[in-house]
Amino acid sequence: MNVSMWRKALTVIPNVSKEEWDQLDAISRWLISTRAAVLVMTVLSAALAGLLAWRDSSFNLSAWIAVTLGLVLAHASNNLLNDYVDHARGVDQKNYFRTMYGPHPLENRLLTKRQHLAYFIFTVALAFICGLYLMARNSYAPQAWFLLGAGAFLLLFYTWPLKYIALGEIAVFLVWGPLMVGGGHYVITGAWSWNAALIGSIYAFGVTTVIFGKHIDKLAIDREKRIHTLPVVIGEKVSRYMVIGMMIFPYLIIFHLIGNKVFSPVLLVTLLALPSLRQVVPAFLKPKPAERPADFPEGQGGWPLYFAPLSFVYNRAFGSYFLLGLLADTLIRKFLM
Repeated sequence: MNVSMWRKALTVIPNVSKEEWDQLDAISRWLISTRAAVLVMTVLSAALAGLLAWRDSSFNLSAWIAVTLGLVLAHASNNLLNDYVDHARGVDQKNYFRTMYGPHPLENRLLTKRQHLAYFIFTVALAFICGLYLMARNSYAPQAWFLLGAGAFLLLFYTWPLKYIALGEIAVFLVWGPLMVGGGHYVITGAWSWNAALIGSIYAFGVTTVIFGKHIDKLAIDREKRIHTLPVVIGEKVSRYMVIGMMIFPYLIIFHLIGNKVFSPVLLVTLLALPSLRQVVPAFLKPKPAERPADFPEGQGGWPLYFAPLSFVYNRAFGSYFLLGLLADTLIRKFLM
């Protein structure tokens, strides 16, 4: 048991040698293989779903735990499948970006293909069990079947073919918004809420900027490998401006929700993320620099990725204030109104 490595793997994607890997416990290996550090984005989506359910006086602890575990395990399964498919298709060879920002279990020979598939099957099976529990709790309603089916489809086919035909970014938005938050709220409460889906969409814009940023960073090499991500299709400049738009648009939705008295003005606490926005927008107004800026971190989520880390920093700030605002609004609604 290596608790220090667990903590490290939950905050960064640690670089480990084969010798170090062989000394790790099973949990540490699973956390590194699934890129557990990025699973925090999914935990926040589950937290939003639970918070909105509590706000609607329909919170159920066991259902929320199942939602959280199911979503995190599904995200982890997708990361494992992503690495397996890209390795099998030869995408991650020759010093591709994926091998630069963290250990690749297959490319770095940390796991055999059989072991990697075993990790995936074990993880996706646990996620499916969580889904079946939530479906049973909702009496196998058609909406529950649809949500489970949509989630399974996007999980299994994101890496191929969706990412290859400019649909990967759209899939990410749908998963982290309507599906995770709106769908999570539904299976907890048993009732669909468009407001929950809209709140999820606000957060999903932030997550999508991260994947968009990563695909801008990889644009040239993805074009060579004929991986037609959306930035490859629409071009680098338009993609950078789209990211800026996705960072700004959630504020307009928040103003709309406050103006229609769906939420209280306390949600304006998200404006505290504007300094972070002002820091990253100038970088998106210009092409990626040819060399690493002196003040830009290298490795473990840094260079050669550039726009992705900038998007992540902003998304972390906005997401934290957004969650704080929703919590404050819920407390006001529950105890002061």
